Amino acid sequence: MSTKPEIVAHLKEQLAGAGPIRIQPMFGDFAVYLDEKIVGLISDGRLFIKKTPYGDAALGEGHDAPAYPGAKASLLIPDEKVEDAAWLGEFVRKTAAELPERKPKKSRP
Repeated sequence: MSTKPEIVAHLKEQLAGAGPIRIQPMFGDFAVYLDEKIVGLISDGRLFIKKTPYGDAALGEGHDAPAYPGAKASLLIPDEKVEDAAWLGEFVRKTAAELPERKPKKSRP
């Protein structure tokens, strides 16, 4: 099942408090970027954020789930947390701060 455009628009609105969010189609669903770091995925209409020590502590146990079959576990954000834009913005911002910087692309000869 793919994600409907209105769900992507709603999630982008809810994530706006995190900073410069960009949502890009990828692998049949969508990647969520903050400051050009991939912080999560939108898959099957659900928001998955990359696991970090902060994220694990903030959400607690029971939220690990793969965004798609074969993917490593991410944090599945519960609907009530998605609807709390202030909480979600802070959560994504703090998660992004714990993720490594993007590696520069190698130039082709």
